[in-house]
Amino acid sequence: MATPRWVRGVGIAVLVVLLLLSVLGIYWSRTPKTFWVNEFVEDGTHVVGYSTTDTLIRVASALVDKPGGYLSNDRMPPGVVLDNIPNWEQGVLTQVADLSRVLRNDYSRSQSQSKEDPDLVVAQEKFFSESNSWLFPPTERRFEEGIEALQRYRDRLSGVNGTATDAQFYARADNLREWLAEVEKRLGSLTRRLGDSVAQTRINENLAGEPAATAAQAQTDSVVVRTSWFEIDDIFFEARGSAWALMHFLRAAQFDFANVLDDKNAEASVRQIIRELEASLAPLHSPMILNGRGYGLFANHSLVMANYLARANAAVINLRELLDQG
Repeated sequence: MATPRWVRGVGIAVLVVLLLLSVLGIYWSRTPKTFWVNEFVEDGTHVVGYSTTDTLIRVASALVDKPGGYLSNDRMPPGVVLDNIPNWEQGVLTQVADLSRVLRNDYSRSQSQSKEDPDLVVAQEKFFSESNSWLFPPTERRFEEGIEALQRYRDRLSGVNGTATDAQFYARADNLREWLAEVEKRLGSLTRRLGDSVAQTRINENLAGEPAATAAQAQTDSVVVRTSWFEIDDIFFEARGSAWALMHFLRAAQFDFANVLDDKNAEASVRQIIRELEASLAPLHSPMILNGRGYGLFANHSLVMANYLARANAAVINLRELLDQG
């Protein structure tokens, strides 16, 4: 019995829709390219803090302006079935939120008793809001409001378009150390999570080095840390997103903290961190994230990523120690 024409038509239509969704999904899965950090204001002058603020705006804008927009809260195909880019977005958002908090609490304030900048208060709160809300209001709208608040702060900092220059940015060694402390924790966590792709258990060292230390819950001698096979690529792309954002923020710090880095002879340390992060973002030539054993036949992309981030983290620790010196 011949297949009815309408059945064949429906089948062809379904195949065409699936093909279009697949192509669109591949296009949406492309991560944004790196960009050059702006050192000067539109009129060619250099304002301390402009590079960091402008770069934070551009990195945050990439979350909503890239192909497909912000995908972490998508409820329709193909976005709902994509997981690599949402995890990449999570890595970027973590760095954006951390820097916006340091910008509010440290960079823009001369001391602990000084007044907070109202635009930075708004920005920090928007970036710390729910990351997967799709209605009332959607996450994209909250991010856009945070970006608009940062733009107002940037304009007040640089005085463009006749805006009153009543914003401040203090490029001091202690402020830079505060941000680097956040970076150190994030890179350390990502390195451990990436390394757990091959580990089964680890020795429990949560209370090591402090005889009087206690914990709320009983501590076992070893801890199971094996990463689920389904989460390997999630952690990898989260690390890629974090490295992408962090590389740009460090490039901006080279401009805004140039005098501090020169005084501590620390510019080479920043450049080395940036180089490690750039290496971690090299193009991926595999159609999937491989999880081979440490000395096995196949590659382990998580361990490669962990190597670069561990080296960057070690350089961050050395940089913080260098900034601590008088």
